[in-house]
Amino acid sequence: MSAIESPCILVCAMDMKTGYCFGCGRTRDEIEAWIDMTPERRREVMAELPARLETVERRPRRETRRGRMARERGTLA
Repeated sequence: MSAIESPCILVCAMDMKTGYCFGCGRTRDEIEAWIDMTPERRREVMAELPARLETVERRPRRETRRGRMARERGTLA
């Protein structure tokens, strides 16, 4: 069994105004259905995530795993 690519960064909290997760930008329905989606559908959703994350009302206060890894590499997240 191969690993399923996921945008999850372990910041699991929903923006009540947009309905998107603060960490990954997915909706609850997308998160729940992720494992059953086709690889093509997952790629379609992932292509939409950067624009979605620009619309959330606030950013997470704690450092994310992605941010920490970038900081440790000396690059920006």
